[in-house]
Amino acid sequence: MADRPPKAIRPLNRFITTHNSTGEAIFSDALSEDMPIQRVGDGADFSLAYTSSHFPAQLNKDADITEYNAYLNSPPGITISTGNVCRIVDMQPGATSPMHRTVSLDYGVVLEGEVELILDSGETRLMKRGDVAVQRGTNHAWRNVTPDVVDPVTGEKTPQWARMLYVLAPAQEMFIGDKKLGEVVDGIGVRAST
Repeated sequence: MADRPPKAIRPLNRFITTHNSTGEAIFSDALSEDMPIQRVGDGADFSLAYTSSHFPAQLNKDADITEYNAYLNSPPGITISTGNVCRIVDMQPGATSPMHRTVSLDYGVVLEGEVELILDSGETRLMKRGDVAVQRGTNHAWRNVTPDVVDPVTGEKTPQWARMLYVLAPAQEMFIGDKKLGEVVDGIGVRAST
């Protein structure tokens, strides 16, 4: 997007550990430490920090690293039904995500800024740095409500980005009475889960 505000939060890295032939912990050099970024429809930046296609994770012979590398070339849907997903999402100043539902148990942690969690009932909560949302398959949206930084001399306002960390684990199908609550990801720029 040409009119994206400048991003004043640092680029991300991820450090993957493994073992050497004697069993000592080392850092893997299988992948770059730079976090890959996917820009989605609403201008947010999705960083796929890590994934696992299995639960429990298959760590032997670095099988999980190979699986994750495949997802870097062909990103998964919001969730992986047999494993988990860890994402970091940077939201533009003032941006609101589309209302969406995942069939998963999600932990959303504010790392930078302030984010409003909006439920389809109209209820909201203001989340600040370190706050955690436990998303249990509910229909929701996120709004970056981080206050602008005001220059004390000029009074000029600088809009601020927000950053959140999400860990998503699959859940069984959800029902309210006889009504099945399925995934709704239209408009968020990430494909449906498989």
